[in-house]
Amino acid sequence: MMLDFFIKNGMVFDGSGSEPVETNIGISGDRITYLGNEEIPAREVIDAKGLIVSPGFIDTHAHSEFNLLADGRAEGKISQGVTTEINGNCGLSAAPLYGEAFEHREADLKELGIKERWSTFKEYFNILRNKGIAINFATLCGHGNIRASVMGYKDIIPDENAMNEMKRLLLEAVEQGAKGISTGLIYPPGVYSTTEELIKLCKTLNYSELRKLIYASHMRSEGDALIEAIEEVITIGREAHVNVHISHIKTAGERNWWKIDNAIELIERARNEDVNLTCDRYPYTAASTDLDTILPSWVYDGGVDEELRRLRDPDTSKRIKAEIGQKDENYWKGICISSVTKSENKWMEGESIFDIASKLGRRPEDVLFEILIDEKARVGAIFFSMSEDNLRKFLSLPYAMIGSDSSVRSFSGPTSTGKPHPRAFGSFPRFIAKYVRNEGLMPLSEAIKKMTYLSAATFGLKERGLIKEGFFADIAVFDYDRIIDTATFKDPYKRSEGIVNVFVNGKLAVKEGEFTGGLSGRII
Repeated sequence: MMLDFFIKNGMVFDGSGSEPVETNIGISGDRITYLGNEEIPAREVIDAKGLIVSPGFIDTHAHSEFNLLADGRAEGKISQGVTTEINGNCGLSAAPLYGEAFEHREADLKELGIKERWSTFKEYFNILRNKGIAINFATLCGHGNIRASVMGYKDIIPDENAMNEMKRLLLEAVEQGAKGISTGLIYPPGVYSTTEELIKLCKTLNYSELRKLIYASHMRSEGDALIEAIEEVITIGREAHVNVHISHIKTAGERNWWKIDNAIELIERARNEDVNLTCDRYPYTAASTDLDTILPSWVYDGGVDEELRRLRDPDTSKRIKAEIGQKDENYWKGICISSVTKSENKWMEGESIFDIASKLGRRPEDVLFEILIDEKARVGAIFFSMSEDNLRKFLSLPYAMIGSDSSVRSFSGPTSTGKPHPRAFGSFPRFIAKYVRNEGLMPLSEAIKKMTYLSAATFGLKERGLIKEGFFADIAVFDYDRIIDTATFKDPYKRSEGIVNVFVNGKLAVKEGEFTGGLSGRII
C-alpha cells in the first residue's frame, strides 16, 4: 500500500510522557497508519534524522473565533507547531449571539471586515468551515454570551425564566459541539454572576455521560482575592459534579506572589479529594487583556455606553479614581497599550501609560480615562505584574497545560495590527527552549505531554494528542537545538525558529520551515 507521507529516522515523542524512540511514521489520508522500523513506500518521504517528532501542539487557551474568520491562515500559531486550539475562553465565544450580546460584537466584526452574521454555533461553524482554516478549532461556550443574550450587560440576578433560558442556550451549544462552558468573572456581564448561578448552569453539563465536558474559568481574582477565587472554582466543581479548569493561573501583583504555595496546596487538596481540577498557563510574566479591567466592576453596568457616560461625568469619574486609588510610578510603567482603533492614537501602541502621560504632560490616571473615552473603551493592554519563580512553579505542575491566551494572527493581512502580546507568536517554542532545554525545568517528554495528550484528554478531543496508529495525523517536527521564540513586546510579529514541518489532519501546513498555505484544519 502506498502511503501519502513517510516520516523516517525521527526521534518520536508520542505525547504520553514515555521515553522517545527512533521510529518511522506513515500517514494515509488524515490518519497515522503506520509506526515501526520498516521502510514503506510513500508519495513523499521526510527524513527527520536529528529532529524531534511529536503530536501537534494543542493551545488550551485561545481567542481566535473572530480572527480565524478574517484570516484562516493562522500563521502565528502554525509556525509554533500548534495544530489545534481550544477557543471560547474567558466567557467569550463565537455563539450564542442574541440581543445585546450580538450588538456588543458588531464593532469587532466590522473592524476585522467580517460581513457574515450568525446567532448559533451551528451557523458559525458552517461559515468557518466554508472559509477554510489552517488549524483545528474546538470551542467552549462563553457564559458571557449566554448571560448577555438573555439579560444584557446589567448587574442583575436571573429570575427563573432567565435561568431556564440560559440553560437552554448552553444545552443547545453543547449539542452543537461546544466542549463545556467558560467564564470571565472580571468582565461584564460575568462579573455580575453569583456562584449559585454558575453551579446551576454547570449542572446542565451533566446531561450526558458520553461526553467529557468542562467548566473553565478566568477567575474573579488572580491577585488580592486569589485564594477565594480558587475556592469558588472548587465549589463549582464539587457542587455541579463537573470537571473544572483554571485559565492562565497566576499570582498577579507583587504583593500577592507569596500566595502561590497556599494556592497550590488548596488545588492539590481538592484534587486528592473529589474535584478533577486542571489549569493552563502561558510562559511569560506579563498578562494582556482590555485596558478597562482596571476600573471597578460597577462602571460596566449597562454596557459600553453607560461605562463611557460614567467616565465622562466629573463626579462619577472622581469616585472611580478614588476606588482605583493612588498608584505609584511603577504601576503605570507596568501597563502598556497593545491595541487602539483610531489611526491618530497608533503611536501609543507599545508605550506605557506612564510614558504616554509624560509625553502629553498629563497625569497617568487622567490619560487612562482620556484613552478609554476617545477609543470608546476598545483598548488592549499588557500588564507586567507576575513572578518568574511562580511561573516556573505553575508550569511544573503535572496537571498544568500550555495556553497562549491569544488569538491567531498572521504576518500580513487584517490580523497583523497593533502590538499584541508576543505569546501569540512564541508561547510553545519559548516553553521548550527557555524552560525545558535551557533551564531543565522538566524532561522534554513531560513537556510534550503537557502540550499534547494531557490537553486532548482534558478537553475531550478524541483521537488526537498522541502519535498512535489510527489517530489523526496532527504532527510537529522540530529541531530541539534550534527551536526558540523571537517575538518581543516591542516587536511581536517575529516568527519562531526551529519548527521544520507541521501536519494538520495529514496535510502539510509547514514544509521545511515554509508555510504551504494549506487550510486542512477542522472543527472538532
